[in-house]
Formats: sequence, structure tokens, C-alpha cells
Amino acid sequence: MNDQQLLRFSRHILLDEIGVEGQQRLQDSHALVIGAGGLGSPACLYLGSAGVGRITVCDHDKVDDTNLQRQIAHSSASIGRNKAESLRERLAQITIFSSVTALPERVAGEQLHALIASADVVLDCSDNFATRHAVNRACVELRKPLVSGAAVRFDGQISVFDLRHADAPCYHCLFPDQGDANDGPCALFGVFAPLVGIIGSMQAAEALKLLIPTGTSLNGRLLLLNALQMEWRTLRLKRDPACAVCSGQAR
Repeated sequence: MNDQQLLRFSRHILLDEIGVEGQQRLQDSHALVIGAGGLGSPACLYLGSAGVGRITVCDHDKVDDTNLQRQIAHSSASIGRNKAESLRERLAQITIFSSVTALPERVAGEQLHALIASADVVLDCSDNFATRHAVNRACVELRKPLVSGAAVRFDGQISVFDLRHADAPCYHCLFPDQGDANDGPCALFGVFAPLVGIIGSMQAAEALKLLIPTGTSLNGRLLLLNALQMEWRTLRLKRDPACAVCSGQAR
């Protein structure tokens, strides 16, 4: 790192758990963020400001006036623009130390597989089960750590599925892609504005801890937040030996 970087990230470097070595690992890392909306906005802003060297953000959607109640990376001037490109411009205003790639499209199939293969950590900030399951399948196959968050109404959740560990559950172990589960989109049910900020910021924190690495991640734990009562619950997760996605994967 040069003198400017040492100054910019000095408050991180002062932390024994990070130091120069941990900050350099962040600079050398690549984070893939799926979704540039309510969760992706704070997650990307903190990844960039914290010094992650490469960030790829994917989103096919455009900024809508109704998004501005909670999607803090965007502004009134962003309305009608692609969310990933809007977020890239916002990050350029915050830091010169992150190379940000915006993909203004819905990534899937071989493209999604290649993106995850190139990343050191994946943040699922999407808003639908189809995308979450596709991202999970690729992370399981490629053994990439996945930081998953969700928020609707006043309820938020976050977990880490670190597929580098033999006993780690995957997203499918928790939410099988069969049955009566519904996406629960914000457009239908509404969402409390600060809730996505809380969950998205925690996704960034978990991703940074994995990249440094330091601390204990949420691997094997699901945190549930009731923001109306401001109460947290923790559920312990185990790998499902009959999981259709990860049970056949040797780790």
C-alpha cells in the first residue's frame, strides 16, 4: 500500500485484528455483489469505503422513485438509470482504491458461474428465491463463501454459508426450492427503510471478516431481526445430509 492508502485506511490498520496485512488482503480481494438495491446499496458502499480492491455488482433493474425510500446509493438524479451503473458512480465518489465493475443485466448460467469462480466472497443481495438458489448452487460447486441477506416488512435475516468447510450447510439446506415458499417482494408487502441498511451493512461486515480473515463468521447461524420490537434471534443451522444441492459435494 502507498502512503495515501495507509492514511485512508489508518483506522482499520490500528485494529490488531486487521493491521496492514489484513488491509492488504482486502485490497487484493474481489467481492461479487448480486443486487444493487436496498441490501446491495449499503453493502457495496461499505465494501468500497473499507478498501476491497475489486467489486463486481450485478443488477438488471432500473432506479424507480419508490426505491429512494431505502436504496441509499441512488438519488433522484438516478431515476430511470440502471442500478448497477448508478451504484458504480456512487462508489467512484467515495473511493479511488476500488475497481468497480457494473453488470447491468440479470446474470445466470455460465456467466454467473464464471463470476462466482473469479470472486473471493459472494454477497447475495437479491430479492427472489430463484436467484438465491442459483447463486447458492454455484457457490456450493465452487466452494465459495456466500453471505446471504433478506428483508421484508419489519423482518430481516442474515447468514453465512461458508462452503469451504466440510460441515457447512448451504442455503438450500435452510430453504429448499420446493414447497410453498414465496418471495415476498417489497412492492407487495412493503419494507421498513432502515431495515435494509441494517442487514446490508451486516452483510458487508461478514464479507470483510471473511476476506481479512478475522473473527467468527455467521457460518452455521441464522440471525433473525424483528425491527418493530428490535429483537434478535439466533438459529443454529446444520448441513442437511439429504440436501439436493450440497449432500453430494465432497468438501
